[in-house]
Amino acid sequence: MGLTQCSVSLSRHHLAALAAFLIWGFFPIPLRWLAGYPSGQILFFRILLSLLLLLLIHGLGRRATVRRVWAQWQAAPQAERRRVALSTGVGGLLLTSNWLLFIYVVNQVSVQAGSFAYLICPILTALLGFVMLGEKLRVNQWVAISLSALSCALLGVGELHTLLMSLVVASTYAAYLISQRSLQGYDRLVLLTVQLLLAAFLILPLAPLLGAQPLAGLHDAHLLLVTGLLSVGFTVVPLFLNLFALNVLPSGAVGIMMYLNPLVSFALAFLYFGERASTTQLVAYGVILLSVVLYNLSFPRRPQSINR
Repeated sequence: MGLTQCSVSLSRHHLAALAAFLIWGFFPIPLRWLAGYPSGQILFFRILLSLLLLLLIHGLGRRATVRRVWAQWQAAPQAERRRVALSTGVGGLLLTSNWLLFIYVVNQVSVQAGSFAYLICPILTALLGFVMLGEKLRVNQWVAISLSALSCALLGVGELHTLLMSLVVASTYAAYLISQRSLQGYDRLVLLTVQLLLAAFLILPLAPLLGAQPLAGLHDAHLLLVTGLLSVGFTVVPLFLNLFALNVLPSGAVGIMMYLNPLVSFALAFLYFGERASTTQLVAYGVILLSVVLYNLSFPRRPQSINR
């Protein structure tokens, strides 16, 4: 009986993770419905509506969790409080930048460029972890990183602007993930709400520079409907599913499923949006897929000989 319940529970968590990344994979479709709007206008209302929804969720059912996180932060040593505050603030800036850049890339460059960014992101995150945090990499992971660099070199031939945009999107999200490594033990949803609150205070005075017109947007039913869909269906819901999965599944297992997101987006780019790729681009995509498989391989350690 216990084994059956355990397997059902695990299957639910796997399905939750799969559903989250599949949802994010289809993100370019509703985003393209807003292709005629400035990226800053889309970003403004995605942040605003996501924040309002998260505040509502916390207010209705997570007030105890919010109080616990606040007490946890207050009781922490001063050095930890500074570190958490800094990482949360920097994370908010990086996440906002990533959202803005991704919106621009998908709507103004290509869905392929956005997909490539998130395909290379986990490998770029590992490289940043090595450089900034001193994390160790296996030999196969170094080979995977080298293959990723080769893929970027291939894409850079004649498509340098597209490649640079993909790398900037990937870099902002990789840096965001690295910045959040120091926040282990704190409720992620509460911290995301704080980050979006900071983003809202930041983007409000910068709205004119980003091409956002908040007052006009409040009277635009199409904009509000689609950004509401982006906020609920493609931000908060998959985030909840992802966090639900991470409560039981190891991060490595969830990390493998992350690749569903860009792979689905790649399929949409060719099959739904009718984008085309040159032979060089197709070879580059093949190389990056090979690097992803190689990066995630784990080899058993050789038994160490004992000198007698």
